[in-house]
Amino acid sequence: MTSSSAAISVRGLRKSYDGVEVVAGIDLEVARGEIFTILGPNGAGKSTTVEILEGYRKADSGELLVLGENPARPASGERVWRNRIGIVLQSVSDAGDLTVAETVHHFARYYTKAKDPDHVIELVGLTEKAHAKIETLSGGQRRRLDVALGIIGSPEILFLDEPTTGFDPEARRAFWELIRTLRDEGTTILLTTHYLDEAQALADRVAVMLKGRIIEIATPDLLGGRGDALARISWSEGGTTQHSESSNPTAFVTQLSTRLGGEIPDLTVTRPSLEDIYLRMIGEA
Repeated sequence: MTSSSAAISVRGLRKSYDGVEVVAGIDLEVARGEIFTILGPNGAGKSTTVEILEGYRKADSGELLVLGENPARPASGERVWRNRIGIVLQSVSDAGDLTVAETVHHFARYYTKAKDPDHVIELVGLTEKAHAKIETLSGGQRRRLDVALGIIGSPEILFLDEPTTGFDPEARRAFWELIRTLRDEGTTILLTTHYLDEAQALADRVAVMLKGRIIEIATPDLLGGRGDALARISWSEGGTTQHSESSNPTAFVTQLSTRLGGEIPDLTVTRPSLEDIYLRMIGEA
């Protein structure tokens, strides 16, 4: 059974196109105030799943609740329910002859609890472009505007589909801080991304999706047995580079230091990154 207390509750969700099952009976639950990230290669079914949760597509079967309502037929009414959610799609086409400020102020009128438009423009780093027309914005600036329109309504849940595409590294990290701030204010966030460092930095939990199925849900640090993975240790000794693996790298390095008389030349200790684990998981699956 689905849970009305969760921000998102899904049981047995299925969706097919032309006889091909794109979403193959997935179960997931997202707690209120959580940043939940869905990872998976192109064609895994991520976008279809998110579009069903947003109410833009109908599932073939299964049970689902988003903020306690069925997104396909919200009991409170379509307009009331959509007033509670925010969406940042992969690409959006708006009137290019409007300015950033005109666009954000216009969208604010759609919501009963809209944030201050000028403050939102500042939050996404577009203050200097507030009076520039949308058609003059760079790709990264256009993406920031998409984010502004997604959060202007003070949503209880925010859907982010590849939100930092086109961002430079500095802009991405500023965006991450914005997402953390929204989470701290109580906003639930469902994020799809191809950036594994983004998932590591933001996600409370991660779901890996492949061929329409969720193969695991865990925290980034524990996904795929990552918490128990052996550490790889390398160092220079006798003119060559040596390698070893250990479940207790601290003890190994201590013993190595004693044997070498203190200093360990060219020492490195690494554990598998989230990207290493993710690539192994989808490769094995």
